[in-house]
Amino acid sequence: MIENLSPEHFLSRIQNSGSIKIIDVRTPAEFGEIHIQNAENIPLDRLNAATSNLNPGEDGFLYFICQSGGRSRKACEAMITAGFAKVISIEGGTIACEAAGLPVVRGRKSISLERQVRISAGALVFTGVLIASFAEGYGTQMAGLFLAGFIGAGLVFAGITDTCGMAMVIAKMPWNQSRSSKTSCRTKGLLVAFFVGTVGPLLAATHTKDSLTEVRHKIINQTAILIDVREPKEWSGGHLALAQSLPLSELRTTTDNKLNDRLPNNAIIYCHCLSGGRCLEASRILTSYGYDARALQPSYLELIDAGFTQATRK
Repeated sequence: MIENLSPEHFLSRIQNSGSIKIIDVRTPAEFGEIHIQNAENIPLDRLNAATSNLNPGEDGFLYFICQSGGRSRKACEAMITAGFAKVISIEGGTIACEAAGLPVVRGRKSISLERQVRISAGALVFTGVLIASFAEGYGTQMAGLFLAGFIGAGLVFAGITDTCGMAMVIAKMPWNQSRSSKTSCRTKGLLVAFFVGTVGPLLAATHTKDSLTEVRHKIINQTAILIDVREPKEWSGGHLALAQSLPLSELRTTTDNKLNDRLPNNAIIYCHCLSGGRCLEASRILTSYGYDARALQPSYLELIDAGFTQATRK
């Protein structure tokens, strides 16, 4: 049975004992931001390797503390398994101890492991939902749903078992292994880069606000062209009379010079596909080359229903 100690009783023991052994099992980056005075940092994932060198304080106990109490309980469980009977977990962790008035040592601010997990899990779920909502193709959409569902199930499992695999992985990341201010800044930068890298491309392009009447008018007056970014097999199965074929797969691998031979520089380029997903990526690629590219949200069938003429099959 793990013994828990409130911050108030912990403070009393610190004041009344000659020397007690306090082990902080958070990451070095978290420890460097703030920790209880006289605490020693041994991250939870390194605790088993350090057990042979651990000696209790004058009162015979080992006191374990973390951010909010979860990891310290796991540390106590590991120590009991290793044969240490007198282990104590500090309730509420460093947060509660600071609030209770225990002396702390402050350093450079960093992002706690719990916050990193929330940021990473939220970004992955959000990315999965965006993929499922806007990606083209049943398989890709299912992959997005699986990603969101997998992370959601993992969070439920973590809540039930009090074991978080994502936290274990993130705790081993390089930015969590240093207490320097540079690493703290790098942590934030990498997390932002992760979010922007996964979600940013999906948000970078949006569907045009131009009405379909306006789109048709511009195409007919040759101030705009319409390109179909579906694949050749889809194109051959039926396409719009006013459209040109430029598959997304070709756009992904082409160069600016090749596009100059096929696309006008002084006209709007409207992109459409089967359901409005691929044309977002196509318009983003074309925009990066300097074209005024705009994605149409209506699907191929919706464009036909709106009055766009379907090409006559030969």
